[in-house]
This record gives sequence, structure tokens and C-alpha cells, in this order.
Amino acid sequence: MLDPNLLRQQPAEVAARLHATRGFALDADALASLEAERKMVQVRTQELQSQRNKLSGEIGKRKSKGEDVAELMAQVSASGDEQKRGEARLDEIKAEIEAVALAIPNLPHDSVPLGADEAGNVEQHRWGAPREFDFAVKDHVELGARHGWLDAETAAKLSGARFTVLRGGLARLHRALAQFMLDLHVEQHEYQETSVPLLVNADSMRGTGQLPKFEDDLFATVVGEGEAASKRYLIPTSEVPLTNVVRDEIVEDAALPLRMTAHSMCFRAEAGSAGRDTRGMIRQHQFEKVELVAISRPQESYAEHERMTRCAEVVLETLGLPYRRMLLCTGDMGFAAAKTYDLEVWLPSENRYREISSCSNCESFQARRMQARWRNPASGKPEPVHTLNGSGVAIGRAMIAVMENYQNADGSIAVPEALRRYMGGIEVLA
Repeated sequence: MLDPNLLRQQPAEVAARLHATRGFALDADALASLEAERKMVQVRTQELQSQRNKLSGEIGKRKSKGEDVAELMAQVSASGDEQKRGEARLDEIKAEIEAVALAIPNLPHDSVPLGADEAGNVEQHRWGAPREFDFAVKDHVELGARHGWLDAETAAKLSGARFTVLRGGLARLHRALAQFMLDLHVEQHEYQETSVPLLVNADSMRGTGQLPKFEDDLFATVVGEGEAASKRYLIPTSEVPLTNVVRDEIVEDAALPLRMTAHSMCFRAEAGSAGRDTRGMIRQHQFEKVELVAISRPQESYAEHERMTRCAEVVLETLGLPYRRMLLCTGDMGFAAAKTYDLEVWLPSENRYREISSCSNCESFQARRMQARWRNPASGKPEPVHTLNGSGVAIGRAMIAVMENYQNADGSIAVPEALRRYMGGIEVLA
């Protein structure tokens, strides 16, 4: 959520920036009209309360003298009725303003390039040279099908499209990647390993920006019955529970930065991706990811952003996977992000780079939605923290990249050296 003071004081300027950078149409006039009405109603309700206080005092004085107070009592009653109507309208106006504010995306950082879509993204650097093969390259589906290790047909029977059953060596490779990433981030990158719920409430989804805008992309279930029933959402990423750890909290300065990592299942309905990446494991309803989340002092968040992105890069470099870093343009960034780097790994079967990690600085956008604050020692007052999140990295896509980049002519797959201790010393999946 954007700073409410910014929306109140500069609605036209904010609307112009959102249109120029995000292509988002904010009705500044309607917002200004709501804000003007809010001020008017709030002032009137305060006047009515003050008036009632005076009348109540006068009633007390007259009663002590034995005087008639019927007329004053009638005035208090009328004033009270008007005040109740004003307070009800004030609640309605605040709800309308909040609904508008919750739908507004974050403002991009000044360093983010302008662009309408991924064509406007800017490459920052590359690492590693794509391997040159002297045989026909197979994709991960062909490689995984040899021993029934990657089985989409059985998964479709069990659950439908966009699910996969893994067996044997691939199931073990998938597990090894998760363990490797967690150990790397905990032991070398100083993130605290955290195990989080896979089901969260609506407040948690609203806090990180998935609700209300992206409800169609979420899987949900209902807990309880009747009036006690409530929705719980399957997490699309462990960013949601990790970031919401500080919801409604005031974090002491000495505790910052908070760095957390979690390996979790992730669930996405992929409502807007019909027909895209239907082959194999590129785009699934259920997948696993090692997530990185940082809660930072505002003045340190961009240094933390660079650090987080570098931590994800080290995963790919340690695995020997060629990649490139992309700075996303304004039109390709996520709803809550102020600045995002994508890491794209080389996939030989597609002869191109594909996203495997996305690292974003959300500044105070999520913190304002969550009421997550830190106590600034300079002022002694609570202020919004900055929140950051990144994939460290997507496990399924890392497995695909290992399979394709480490494949041999006979269809076997060499195990990267960094993973062998997690694979019982196995050097080749054959």
C-alpha cells in the first residue's frame, strides 16, 4: 500500500506516475472527492461530539439546581443521532478509500527502466558459457521419461493437468537440490531456516499483496462450517507466511535485518497462463521452492536487495548453470515490487534463458498493508520496515536445468559435484 499521506496530498501526481510507469489508471478526482468528504464528515462528527460534551455538562449543572433539562436532553439526542450517521458514513468512506488503495500497485524505484512488457527488461550481466553439445539435445521430459522417473500421465490421473509424479533418481535429485540450497543459505548466507504453514488466512494474503487483486490465481479451502467458517489459502510462495511473521509487530532496531529462508510447497492456479508451458514441469500448479525473505531498515534495503540477488546467483554458480541477471522494466514487475531482478538459467532444449529466480524490494508497500514497523532509534518512533523477497531458487526449474545442461549422449545425467554428497556419492543418473 502506498503512503496514505502521498495519496491525500498528491493524488494527481501519483496518478500521473502510475500511468506513466505502470499503465495503471487511478481516478485522482474520485479519490480527492472521497478525501474531501472524509475531512468534512470527520470535522462535523468531532464538532458534534464537542457539542454533546458541552450539553452534557450543562445538563449536569441544571439538574443540580433542579432546573428543567428536557430541551437540552432533546438536543443531545438529536446531536447523537447525527453523530452516529456521520460515524457510519465515515466508516463507509474509509472503506472506499482503502479499497482503492489496496488495488494500487507499488511505485517503481527511479532506477527501474520504463517499459510495457518483458521486451523492456535490461540485461545486467551473464555468468557461464552455454555448453556446446556434439549430439542431439533432449529436453527434460524426454530425459525423465526413460525410466518413468518423470510421469505426467499418472499425475493427471491423480490430480489433473500441470502436476507431475517424480520417481527414482529424479525424486532424489529434486530432494538433493532443496537440501543443498537450504544448507547454502543457512551456513554461508546467514539466513535463518524456517518452517512455515502451507495454509494461511486472508489477512496474510492481503498483507503481501495477493488479495484482493489476485484471488483467481490462488487455491483456497474453507475451514469450519456456518458462521464460524473461514477461508484458508494455499500459499503461492513461502514469501507470504515468512513476510507476515512481522505483521502487526514493532521490530526493535537491533533485530534488523531479519533474514529468513524456507523450503516449501507452492500452489498456483495459473489462471492467466492457459496454453503456456504445458509440456513438462516449467509451469505447474504445485511446485517447490526455497524462498529468501528479508526485513530491513529502509536506508539499507537496496544494499540488502543486491545481497539477496547475489545469494541466489551463488546457487546457480555453485551448480555450474549458466545464467543472466535481468533488471525488470516497469511493465513487467510484480504488483508489490519497487524493483526486481530476475535470474534466468540457460535451457539447452529451448536454446534460451528461462526465469528461475525473482528478487524484489517492495520497500514499505507490504509493510503498510501489514502494519509492520521498526523502532527508529533516531526518533524513537515506529516507522514502516522495508520487505524483500526472492527465490533461492525454484527447485523444479533448477532440476530441469541440471538435467538438460548435464545430460550425456546416452540420456544419462551427470550429477553436479555440489550435489553428490546429498545423493549418496552418486555421480551419474543412468
